[in-house]
Amino acid sequence: MTLESAPAPTPYRAKEFVARSALTYVGGFFALGLGISTLYATTGVGAPCPFRTMTGWNCPLCGGTRMGAALLHGDVAAAFAFNPLAFIGLGVVTILGLLWIVEAAGGPKVRPPRRIADRLVRVHPTRWLVIGLIVAAVYTVLRNLL
Repeated sequence: MTLESAPAPTPYRAKEFVARSALTYVGGFFALGLGISTLYATTGVGAPCPFRTMTGWNCPLCGGTRMGAALLHGDVAAAFAFNPLAFIGLGVVTILGLLWIVEAAGGPKVRPPRRIADRLVRVHPTRWLVIGLIVAAVYTVLRNLL
């Protein structure tokens, strides 16, 4: 088969590739978190936070390992108490991951209503990053001063 006769990629295959590559990142994120949380839950050994070591303040993710260990033990209330922001973020990533699994397996695509999706898509990814960093900074200051 020559290059000229090779079939052009279809939009469906391109979307399937995006769903599968996103799923790879989500799977790696959960595998790493599960490994670190399991280590802490079974041995009590956790990684020290560099931000806390240098400043004495809790970073936006401090309590994440204890949150994961609490979730492994089924204690949702304690998990939320260790780090509410990370708990909510984990819930959002879990829901998106499950939706991407369904889509990558050939199931239906779940999308927000068009009017909401159009507003979300119009926001540049850099702005989403800036919004996330501002939320993390405000959360850090509030959790350490209150």
